[in-house]
Amino acid sequence: MSEQEEKMITLVDADGNETLYEILFTFESEDYGKAYILLIPAGSEPEEQVDVLAFSFNPDEDGQAKDAELYDIESDEEWDMVEGVLDTFLNDENL
Repeated sequence: MSEQEEKMITLVDADGNETLYEILFTFESEDYGKAYILLIPAGSEPEEQVDVLAFSFNPDEDGQAKDAELYDIESDEEWDMVEGVLDTFLNDENL
């Protein structure tokens, strides 16, 4: 598997439609004891306005996410924390 393929994940919706996403980044939160993954639609242009999807996940032995292991973020507090990390990522030119 190429490095580019490793940064992609396919999600299947309730109707069985598959959509390819690029993994923007993953991170772990000590406060919540979980790992998180942020995704954007594959093929998005850098300046294009896109919706970022966020999920918690159980990393495999390599620290990677698998689509069958993604979980919805359910609490407002968790969403606020994830949005804060995303804002830092988007506004930090060194990342």
